[in-house]
Amino acid sequence: MYCGDNQGTDVDHFDPIDRHPMRAFDWTNHVLACSLCNSHLKKAVFPLDLDGNPLLIDPTAEDPTPHLRLVLAVGQYHPLTPRGEATVKLFDLNRGLLAKGRVHAFHVTKACVAQWAGATAKGDHDAAAHWAAVVNEQPMADVVQAMLHQALDPAAEILFDDDPLLLTHLREPGLRAALLLR
Repeated sequence: MYCGDNQGTDVDHFDPIDRHPMRAFDWTNHVLACSLCNSHLKKAVFPLDLDGNPLLIDPTAEDPTPHLRLVLAVGQYHPLTPRGEATVKLFDLNRGLLAKGRVHAFHVTKACVAQWAGATAKGDHDAAAHWAAVVNEQPMADVVQAMLHQALDPAAEILFDDDPLLLTHLREPGLRAALLLR
C-alpha cells in the first residue's frame, strides 16, 4: 500500500499503536505493506505537521494524486505537497528497484493497451478482456492509475507526446472501464 510493489507480507498499523493504542484493532488502520516499508523504513515513525495532523498519505482513505505525480518515463514520484514529500521520503519511494519496476510496468502497460485497442477494433471482446486483465494483474498498479489520471490532465498532449495513439486509447471509456478506474 505504500510503495506499490506486490511484495506485501506485513500488516502495518498506519497510525502507530504507540500513538493511538485504541486503533490497534481498527480495521481501517491496517495496511498491507512490504517488510521494507513497514519494518525497516516506517517502523513507529509517524511525522506530523505543526498542527499535529499526519503528514503521511493514508492509502486506505486518500487519493494520493493531489500529493504525488508519478513521472512515468523514469518511474519516480515527484512530491506536490508537504504530505507527498513526507511520504516519498519516509518510504524511499524513488529507490532504484521501485523506479525500475515502474518503468517496466509502464512499457508493459503501453504494449497491452495497444493489443487491447487492436482486439477492440476487430470486435474480439475476449482478447480485449484478456489484455485488460494482463494490465490489471501486473505489479505496480500505481503506474496504470497514473497513466489513466495523467491522460485527462490538461497537459496530457505534452506528457504523452511520444505516443499520441496511447493517449487516445487511455481516454477511451471502454479501456478506462476495463482497467477499473472509478
